[in-house]
Amino acid sequence: MKGNSPRIVVVGSINMDLVVRCESLPRPGETILARSSTEVPGGKGANQAVAASRLGAKVNMIGRVGDDSFASKLLSGLHSNGVDTSSVLTTASIASGVAVIGVQDNGQNQIMVVPNSNGLLTPNDVDMFEAVIQNADILLLQLEIPLVTAVHAAAIARAHGVPVLLDPAPAPKEFPAELFNVDVMCPNQSEAAVILGRHVNTIDEAKSAAADLCSRGVRLAIVTLGGEGAIVCDGSTCTWRDAFAIDAVDTTAAGDAFAAAFAVCWIESNSVDQAMFFSCAAGALAASVHGAQPSLPSRRDVVSLLQRTAK
Repeated sequence: MKGNSPRIVVVGSINMDLVVRCESLPRPGETILARSSTEVPGGKGANQAVAASRLGAKVNMIGRVGDDSFASKLLSGLHSNGVDTSSVLTTASIASGVAVIGVQDNGQNQIMVVPNSNGLLTPNDVDMFEAVIQNADILLLQLEIPLVTAVHAAAIARAHGVPVLLDPAPAPKEFPAELFNVDVMCPNQSEAAVILGRHVNTIDEAKSAAADLCSRGVRLAIVTLGGEGAIVCDGSTCTWRDAFAIDAVDTTAAGDAFAAAFAVCWIESNSVDQAMFFSCAAGALAASVHGAQPSLPSRRDVVSLLQRTAK
């Protein structure tokens, strides 16, 4: 580790989330009256950057915003959470990324993402900040940016011996073979099903899926199962980790909290077991609070939950 705190670089999306809360999500063709609407900074890349910073890491964000009114709010939100935004580029004549999120009372959600400026993040953009990646302890990637850019960022990290954690969301049906060549991949069960082209509904199916990801080149595969915990597989052994008991109200950024927390704790401890406990706690806490970035827990929150559970 280069320094006392983990140095994390996130290459990914920066969105404004337009969140609509309702008793239940509408069925196809149905119109409902919702309870409320809010604007909340989000985007899987930005969420993971904020989460890692709140958990004690030094974080650089590489991405793009537009030149609209959302851009300043998004950058301000990152900066106020301790994220270095000097590698975030502004794109002229285009809007920043937007996500429309419906959240029902039990915490389940439906999300539609419009990439806008995120879709214009190019391999050349990443090349501009190669030195930033080179000096990182780990690179975090997601797939709300062009696949070619994610592949290129991973290749740069590998060339400099920097481990890569990929949260493959949203999961493309045609998954690039190059993206199996990562140190950690952490899809949820739906994403694993899309990537592998099969059902991943049970714990046994998740174990099989994690093992399959490892057989395709992933060094450490984690399949998250929401309230049923997570599976972690190193290619030879697959282990189930139970979830923390919480009242879920909004699962929007739970996966982002999980990925960031795993990266932070894994780099600090070099222990997969410790990182799994830490990340499961972070994901549970995020699901217990409304909103994306507002729900991301601090290190004190995560440690407190772990201590309470140990007692």
